[in-house]
Amino acid sequence: MGDRFEPQVHCRYFNGYKPCGKNDVCSGTCPHREIVKTRVLLIHLGALGAVVRSTSLLRAIRRKYAACHLTWVTQAPADALLRGHPLIDRVMTTSREDLLALSSLEFDIGFCIDKSLVAAGIIAQTHVDQIFGFVADARAGAIVPATPAADNLWQIGLSNKKKFFENLLPETQLVADALELTTFARDEYELPLDSQERREVANRRSQWAPSEQIVVGLNTGCSSVIPYKKLPVESQRKIAIDLINAGFCVALLGGPEDTARNEQIAFGLPVISTPTTRGLRDGLMSVAACDVVVTGDSLGMHMAIAMKKWVVAWFGPTCAHEIDLYDRGVKVLSFAGCSPCWSRTCNKSPMCYDLVEVQAILSGVVRGAEWLKGKQTSSFKLHF
Repeated sequence: MGDRFEPQVHCRYFNGYKPCGKNDVCSGTCPHREIVKTRVLLIHLGALGAVVRSTSLLRAIRRKYAACHLTWVTQAPADALLRGHPLIDRVMTTSREDLLALSSLEFDIGFCIDKSLVAAGIIAQTHVDQIFGFVADARAGAIVPATPAADNLWQIGLSNKKKFFENLLPETQLVADALELTTFARDEYELPLDSQERREVANRRSQWAPSEQIVVGLNTGCSSVIPYKKLPVESQRKIAIDLINAGFCVALLGGPEDTARNEQIAFGLPVISTPTTRGLRDGLMSVAACDVVVTGDSLGMHMAIAMKKWVVAWFGPTCAHEIDLYDRGVKVLSFAGCSPCWSRTCNKSPMCYDLVEVQAILSGVVRGAEWLKGKQTSSFKLHF
């Protein structure tokens, strides 16, 4: 190959089959050339909100492994949220084609965040010199820590007492510690929008609130795994009515599973019904167009944290202490004596979502409005 060509094979942007887009000519004098010192594999398949949360690890990974090339393996449709990310060099899924491509690669470092046999199987079939996080004990057929550093997070998952009452650390710190990413720096989620998406966000914002009202997004739903992480329709309507009466603009957020529900909430009310069937990136733009987001512990909450919104998050079945709002929000806890529980099925009456104070949520929104006013970076007019 010759001295002139050889270094480019190890450039972060070199792929070997098309121009990288950084320079017209691939040469040893390219100003964009970054020689890779460490090949890193990160496996986090799901859930969607947890994948968004794990973007907080990217800065720490690149601090510890300077000049690294990072490949992230996830499950569709989470890949749509990660593609084009400036801190991720390659995004792959669990599709047959991607796993076949993955088998041709070698890595110095592997991070397996999921405590699942599928994730453990992927990393076991990939050439990785050193693994952090979790692996499978092949004979036991169970997930175990890859290194002693992951033992604390592993133990928390095995004990309701530890998870619900003894642990006080956010999941971001627990995972960073488990992966041995040096001193925890409370890095933010990172989920950047591209230029076209930013223009669309500005367009939606101006259409929704031409009078410069504060836009409050109501994230009305959640995944089907724990369906009790969403408030009843009646509670959502009361919140919307009270916010409208206080002078806020209200936008209903959600995914395809929330379409019919949002129609019920919106009936007869002057609210914005954002698109629910255009995919994750479109939903992210709607969140970005809001100023404050009211939400349960769901993907929408993690999107709002990533977009650095003021978040009013309510918690019933899940653990509020595991979530870091980065000093931009309030947590409203259910008064249910059995909360948290992480139960996927429940027939108790009243339910934990019935024991969430609507007034506490409204007060959280007002605090968000004051926070926005205190930033002195907007001209939003408060009407309450």
